[in-house]
Amino acid sequence: MSRVLRYGMQLVTGLLFAGLIGYFSDSPPYVYHNAEMALVKLSFSHASQRTVECRRRSAEELAQLAPNMRTTMDCPRQRVVARVELYLDEKLLFAGDMPPGGIAEDGAGSVYQRFVVPAGKHRVTARLRDSARAEGFDYEGSKLVELRPRQNFVVDFRAETGGFQFF
Repeated sequence: MSRVLRYGMQLVTGLLFAGLIGYFSDSPPYVYHNAEMALVKLSFSHASQRTVECRRRSAEELAQLAPNMRTTMDCPRQRVVARVELYLDEKLLFAGDMPPGGIAEDGAGSVYQRFVVPAGKHRVTARLRDSARAEGFDYEGSKLVELRPRQNFVVDFRAETGGFQFF
């Protein structure tokens, strides 16, 4: 095969490949959700409270430990399973548990949920129990919002800023 023919075929193949990439980069269009709806996202990670409170070791206990293990506080690593609930206009959208992460169950639990909801005025309420209590919640936040069509509305949680954040 001649060099000109080979280069010509490579050029045609490259252009065909580039054309396919160009076509599939924009077509067919991907529709996230109905254009008249809004999207509410519940997304955060949080380390719940420990299953057992930390305690101070006595002098006798410290003497029995190896020198490199002598810390005054004994804090078990395991954390409780956190419970999270999300409501839209007093209607339950999500209720679930956030088990602690990590092999020793000492890390943060995570939640990520998406909900396609009608646009308009809504009251969004989120609740979180991150302690060993059997009933009730440790954190609760609520906000009256006007959701626009195609809007992404995020419910986040930051304990250091007082709880739930809505944006």
